[in-house]
Amino acid sequence: MNVASLTIDAVRSSIQERHTTALALAEAHYARIKERDGEIGAFLTLCRDRALAQADRIDRMAEEGEPLPPIAGLPIAIKDVMSTRGVRTTAGSKMLEQYIPPYDCTAVSRLESAGAVVLGKTNCDEFAMGSSNENSAFHPVRNPHDLNRVPGGSSGGSAAAVAADMVVAALGSDTGGSIRQPASFCGVVGLMPTYGRVSRYGLIAFASSLDHIGPLTRTVKDAAIILGTIAGRDPMDSTSAEVPVPDYVAELEKPVRAMKLGVAKEYFGEGLNDDVRQAVEAAIDKLRNLGCEIVPISLPHTPYAIPTYYLIATAEASSNLARYDGVRYSLRARGVKTLSEMYRRSRDEGFGTEVKRRIMLGTYALSAGYYDAYYLKAQKVRTLLTRDFDEAFQRVDAILTPTSPTAAFRLGEKSNDPLSMYLADIYTVTADLAGIPGISVPCGKTKEKLPIGLQILGKHFDESTILRVAHAYEQA
Repeated sequence: MNVASLTIDAVRSSIQERHTTALALAEAHYARIKERDGEIGAFLTLCRDRALAQADRIDRMAEEGEPLPPIAGLPIAIKDVMSTRGVRTTAGSKMLEQYIPPYDCTAVSRLESAGAVVLGKTNCDEFAMGSSNENSAFHPVRNPHDLNRVPGGSSGGSAAAVAADMVVAALGSDTGGSIRQPASFCGVVGLMPTYGRVSRYGLIAFASSLDHIGPLTRTVKDAAIILGTIAGRDPMDSTSAEVPVPDYVAELEKPVRAMKLGVAKEYFGEGLNDDVRQAVEAAIDKLRNLGCEIVPISLPHTPYAIPTYYLIATAEASSNLARYDGVRYSLRARGVKTLSEMYRRSRDEGFGTEVKRRIMLGTYALSAGYYDAYYLKAQKVRTLLTRDFDEAFQRVDAILTPTSPTAAFRLGEKSNDPLSMYLADIYTVTADLAGIPGISVPCGKTKEKLPIGLQILGKHFDESTILRVAHAYEQA
C-alpha cells in the first residue's frame, strides 16, 4: 500500500467504502516505520497493541455500516511529552525513562474518540528544550530530506515522522517555535493554536504560560481537521478558553482577495539566509497575485524577543522541573545515603546538559536580588511585544514572516554554541510570548534542496484566518 500521499479524508473514505481497512493502514505504516526509522530515529516507543485494538474497533464499525467518526483510522504519532495511559512517556529524558502514565492527555483522548489510531510516541528534545532534536537523552532525530541535518526541535520526531510518511499526522508542542520550526525544516505544515485554544492537560510542562499543543500534517486542510478535533474548553485545564470552536474546514474555502497581510521589516534583517528570503518574498508575491493587499508594518520590540523568552521560559522551567526530585515518579539515584545526596545525584543523573543550563538560568533570574532586574523586566517587555501585535492587527488581518532564518543546519553544527542555537527561534518566539496563533507552510527549497517555511501569524483565537491564507497559498 502506498502511504506517501494519504490525507485524513482519503483514509476515512477508503475505510468507509471498504477499499481498505484501518488494520491494513496501521500495518502498512508500521512497515514504513520499520523501513525508515532505523536511520531517522523519529520514534521512542511504539504502541502496537493499542493501535491495532483501535483499528479493529473502526473496522467493526465499517463492517456494520455505522457512520465512522471524523478521523476514523488516521495513523497518527504523539510527541513524547504528552501522557498516554499505559504507554511509556519519557519527555526525551532519562529522568522519565521508565514512566508509564495512568491517564491520557486531553488532546490524545479527543483524537482517539474521533477515531485516530495512535501508532507511537515520537522523539523530542529533552523536556521540549531545544531547536534541533539533538538534546534527546536517547538519540538524535535526523531530517528525512538530508540525514546529516537536524529536523528542527523540539518536535523534530513528529515532523520527521510525517515528512518520512511514517504517519499521516502527528501532534507536537510549541513553547518557542517547536512545532513551526521543525515543520519548516522538514517541509510539512505545522500549526500552533492560540494559547488556551487546546487543553494542556496531560502535557508535561516546560513553561506553563508558553506551552501549546498543535498538529503537524501534510496539508493545511489536515491541520484544520486535527485542530477542530482537539480544540475547545477542558475543565481539567483552567487555562483552556471558553471560546467557540469554528468549523475550520468550512472556513478554508472563503476567499482571501482583499485581505490585508502585514510584512514586518524586523523579520527581514540581518541573519536571514538569501535562499530563505527569496522563497518567502516569492510566497508574498504569490499571495499578492491572489488579490491580497501587502501592508508594510513594524513590530519594534522584536529585537528583545529572544532575551525576553529565555528569561521567562527558563524561570518557568526552573519551577516546573523542581518536582523531579527522585522521590515520586522520576529517576532515583542508587547507593545514596542522605536525602540531600539523593536530590542532588538524582537530578544530576536524570537531566541532560541543556535542561540543567535552563534550570540554572531560570533559578538565577528568579533569585533574590535579581528577580526585578531580569524576570519582572522580561514580563514587562512581553507586554510590549504583545502590544506590538495588537496594534499591527488593527491594520492587517495576518502577518507574513519567514519561519526560520535558515533551512535545516547540520547535526552538531550548533551544539557547542547555545546562543547560536537559541537564535534559530528568533522568528517564532514572539508568537508564543504574545499567545497568538501561527502556522508554517512549505514555500520552496534552498539550492541544497532543503525545505523552507512561510510563517503566517494571526489574531488571538483567529486560527481560521491563518488557515485560510495558508490554504490559499498551498493551493496556488
